[in-house]
Amino acid sequence: MFMTIVFFAVSILSSIVGSICGIGGGVIIKPVLDATGIMSVSSISFLSGCTVLAMSVVSVYKNVRAKTAKLNVRTATGLAVGAALGGVVGKSMFQMLKTAVGNENAVGMTQAIVLIIITLGTLIYTVCKERIQTKEYTQLWLCFVIGVLLGIMSSFLGIGGGPINLVVLAYFFSMSTKEAALSSLYIIMFSQITSLIQTCVTGTIPEVEASYLIAMVVGGILGGTLGSKVNKKIDEDGVNKLFIALMIVIVCINIYNAVKFGIAV
Repeated sequence: MFMTIVFFAVSILSSIVGSICGIGGGVIIKPVLDATGIMSVSSISFLSGCTVLAMSVVSVYKNVRAKTAKLNVRTATGLAVGAALGGVVGKSMFQMLKTAVGNENAVGMTQAIVLIIITLGTLIYTVCKERIQTKEYTQLWLCFVIGVLLGIMSSFLGIGGGPINLVVLAYFFSMSTKEAALSSLYIIMFSQITSLIQTCVTGTIPEVEASYLIAMVVGGILGGTLGSKVNKKIDEDGVNKLFIALMIVIVCINIYNAVKFGIAV
């Protein structure tokens, strides 16, 4: 019972912050639960994906309805379709690595190291973005290709989308912080739906406690709802500050995980 409460707390808090910043929440859930060592890397990735899916559906619906930010449907859909395809590829890559290595700790260490690199890069970009000249691409084929790459990374790492989405949306499409957050959640929603379908069809659903799954999905729904309400009241500068603080915490947790998994290997 205690662990169910812990999983619910991690889920709802991560989803609130993920909904506000547009990072999905998986980039928080995955390393935090990895750090506990409660279950396998595969099981945590699955729970994280389900939670992020629930949160993203609710957040996109609430934000679009409340008109808290503009959603460029053409660009976002091109990215989302690409991300859905990339999610399938990333999931297959994860299964191949898991089979080839045969060691969950080695897989966990790889994911943690890649997350450290991505998160640090995102943090540096966010701090320096005022001095970076952004682009404003509109070609659908480019949206699709970028979406594929985002989908591969998010699915392979089991984070749903994460901070890399925001950097890509800001740099390649000159989106504001809130617009990028909403578009990121829209992309995450598509990629996670595809990833879940693939998991079910291929029969690769890992063993998880039903109570954990229910607690995390409910937490994702509530977190998405609460995060959307907060998003209406917070300005872009506040979102940026929250995002930077979050990136620092995530880097620290992933460094701990990389060391922990490395020792176990």
